[in-house]
Amino acid sequence: MKILVIGDSCHDVFVYGKCDRICPEAPVPVFTPKETKTNGGMARNVYNNIKSLVKENIEVSLVTNPNLITKTRYVDYKTNQMLLRIDDNDEADPLGVDLFNLKDYDAAVISDYDKGFLSEEDIEFIIERYPLTFIDTKKQIGDWIKGASFIKINETEYKKNSTYLDSLIKSQLIVTLGERGVKHDGIIFSPSEVVDALDLSGAGDTFLAGLVTSYVEDLDTIKAILFAQECAGKVITKKGVTVI
Repeated sequence: MKILVIGDSCHDVFVYGKCDRICPEAPVPVFTPKETKTNGGMARNVYNNIKSLVKENIEVSLVTNPNLITKTRYVDYKTNQMLLRIDDNDEADPLGVDLFNLKDYDAAVISDYDKGFLSEEDIEFIIERYPLTFIDTKKQIGDWIKGASFIKINETEYKKNSTYLDSLIKSQLIVTLGERGVKHDGIIFSPSEVVDALDLSGAGDTFLAGLVTSYVEDLDTIKAILFAQECAGKVITKKGVTVI
């Protein structure tokens, strides 16, 4: 089994510190950093989590933008409240390889944050080429997506695209509902365990990774959804973007 993960990636930087005084020059808090953590985000986070979860006989490859976007978050280390986020280089260079030259894979995972790395035509080509495709995209959805095996989308994105998505086969669509669970094929799957969420950063990426990992092993959609929920439930109890 060979899996391709393709999409735009970033550096997720979390600077933890404290604000305990006001700047004398202006009425703004003074942030004192204590600790910095950096992880691969977006498509690279999906890739890292799949690599962590799959069996040794499964090969996982990543095709992503070389000019990584950097998201730096300044966070209160006691409350984990984000105080400021700075995005540097917020656009990815377009895909620089010929899709025809990509080797054969059994499954393709498209993690598209709509930063410019993949076009709608690129995504449509990938969906048509590979027999099993999973997609999570921030683009306005259209006909280019309809051939995907599974479309993972959160509730907010679903509402923006509901008119089109409701015309698709229900078994294609997996809608994450936050603490309420996941909706698939008209059924809502509630989490088996309610956890206290500390940080939601990267939870969607981890859900996608868990979904892919379980499905390619057993071809059981329900089992894959439940496993993905379990994976996402674990990472939201930790600070920052983490690998399960």
